[in-house]
Amino acid sequence: MIISHQHKFIFIKTKKTAGTSIEIALSKICGDADIITPISPEDENTRMALGYRSPQNYIINGTQLFYNHIPARDVRALVGSEVWDSYFKFCFERNPWDKVISWYFWEYQTEPRPSISEFIQSGHAGLVGGFDLYTINGEIAVNRVCLYENMDREMVRIQNQLNLPDLPALPRAKSRFRSDKRHYRELLGAEDKIAIEKLFAREIDHFGFVF
Repeated sequence: MIISHQHKFIFIKTKKTAGTSIEIALSKICGDADIITPISPEDENTRMALGYRSPQNYIINGTQLFYNHIPARDVRALVGSEVWDSYFKFCFERNPWDKVISWYFWEYQTEPRPSISEFIQSGHAGLVGGFDLYTINGEIAVNRVCLYENMDREMVRIQNQLNLPDLPALPRAKSRFRSDKRHYRELLGAEDKIAIEKLFAREIDHFGFVF
């Protein structure tokens, strides 16, 4: 999660939507007073090697208040209505069928692992954070929910919207964990498709995702 007072934006980080790559890129343009939350040690090494800003200002008076996947409602409570209302707030969302596959390979990085169907039918697939992070009381609370599938265009749009300096290419963070690169339609059966439709009905309804 990043709050840039310098550029007046708030980036809410959802799961399995290239959030870490986006954070690393955005940290390049952050100022001294901006809030940058920690990511994994390996990804922090990537950020350090690129010469970008490391985590800062997320601990206040000895207490960590801001963290990686902090929901919008908590960010609003911490920064206050003046900042929340005046800053541009954005996040990314992803086709839920594709998102679940990515989540599966992240959760089970090595064998032995359950089958994808077992993972989905257990309900664990529904724990990949998204809708509840960028909504408050069921209503979308950010100015823009960008689509993962249009990542490059969305980043250009954000850059133009905020008049940001040139952003670097997004580094490839965590993509190595998905060992099976086949399209999700090849990996999901009919029951899996329906189960994911039920788990992510809100996202499908709001954004019109199709299988």
